Amino acid sequence: MTHPEQPVTPSTGELALEDRASLRRVAGLSTELTDVTEVEYRQLRLERVVLVGVWTEGSAADADASLTELAALAETAGSEVLEGLIQRRDKPDPSTYIGSGKAQELREIVLATGADTVICDGELSPAQLNSLEKVVKVKVIDRTALILDIFAQHATSREGKAQVSLAQMEYMLPRLRGWGESMSRQAGGRAGGAGGGVGTRGPGETKIETDRRRIRERMAKLRREIRDMKKIRDTQRSRRLSSDAASVAIVGYTNAGKSSLLNALTGAGVLVENALFATLEPTTRRGEFDDGRPFVLTDTVGFVRHLPTQLVEAFRSTLEEVVDADLLVHVVDGSDEHPLAQINAVRQVVNDVVAEYDIAQPPELLVVNKIDAATDLGLAALRRALPDAVFVSARTGDGLDRLRSRMAEMIPPTDATVDVTIPYDRGELVARVHAEGRVDATEHTADGTRIKARVPMALAASLNEFATF
Repeated sequence: MTHPEQPVTPSTGELALEDRASLRRVAGLSTELTDVTEVEYRQLRLERVVLVGVWTEGSAADADASLTELAALAETAGSEVLEGLIQRRDKPDPSTYIGSGKAQELREIVLATGADTVICDGELSPAQLNSLEKVVKVKVIDRTALILDIFAQHATSREGKAQVSLAQMEYMLPRLRGWGESMSRQAGGRAGGAGGGVGTRGPGETKIETDRRRIRERMAKLRREIRDMKKIRDTQRSRRLSSDAASVAIVGYTNAGKSSLLNALTGAGVLVENALFATLEPTTRRGEFDDGRPFVLTDTVGFVRHLPTQLVEAFRSTLEEVVDADLLVHVVDGSDEHPLAQINAVRQVVNDVVAEYDIAQPPELLVVNKIDAATDLGLAALRRALPDAVFVSARTGDGLDRLRSRMAEMIPPTDATVDVTIPYDRGELVARVHAEGRVDATEHTADGTRIKARVPMALAASLNEFATF
């Protein structure tokens, strides 16, 4: 009797990848500035964008690299980049970010290209956003809002969504505004309706005050929810820390190949995509060194230059994985044009986290990934600049054995292999070996119980006198 073939159920990672690919911006949405609130405004989708950056320090190449990264962020959010402009200034203009004259030029470029959104490469104050928007007459957002938008698209877990919502609200609250007169309307008096009666008339709250109050209430609720979810994560982390497995955290710039490396080292099936911020929730998988010692490897959220402070605060649970690690595997994209700048950006965030918790920084192992996509000249320069780094390709597997051995070297063993014969009158030692170690073989002999096991160093020292030769 033949059975019909069972449909193959795609893995969670494959489904997530399909969903990600299918979620694309809908073309043709109007993004004219109308009488809408900020909350409604956030629902409008980015479409055709012009990028604007202010070059205040560093070289021209640095300024170009920053705008190129902004273009990659915009495309990840689903936008079509039409033009990129950089202005050389000592500091951003306090009123319109780029100055009134350049703002007029930007308006002309927006009209010529048909763009509906301007994205600025920096965090703009509420006044700068408002002033620039009035000149260019299309929606203006800054780098922070763009990164928050990407995080909002990619968050999948309940905790991740709550963290992103909280970060968005913290960013939005001081920038809350309306176009037209919607936010200055008052709910009291006759505007409140004739049915209110005595005690309900008067100035009342303006609409912007009502929205601010509601957002603060929602933020307080989200903080409580995240605090409750953090307790669960802390319990899981404490279990890992109390186990005999070494803790390794993978950190690095966004899209450096951290998830690919996790899959290659542990055989996990974590979602991998060539996109910025594909990983937002920390993923932990178990692996073993060549000598049999277990370790847990945690994939963390990627960093980026000028990571919004709201996100650093909201994703504290992810960053805590860095604090508890025995080793940081710092992954660098070897095919990137400016890998050293990425390294500095990641180290800055890690240093801030470590300083906040007032702990010693875990040892760091630099791993240059994507060597199969890098040029020979670029790799040669990196080998000179980073002599202690391990060069690998998570895609082809090249260099992974070397990486495993380096990881094992940098995490000293916390246990030792023993082969001992414990006298029968020392049963408490046998019990300790079973409770604290990992027993491989047991044999009852005339002299006592012979045990081969891996046990903590302290216990191994107390068992030396019973070693079997």
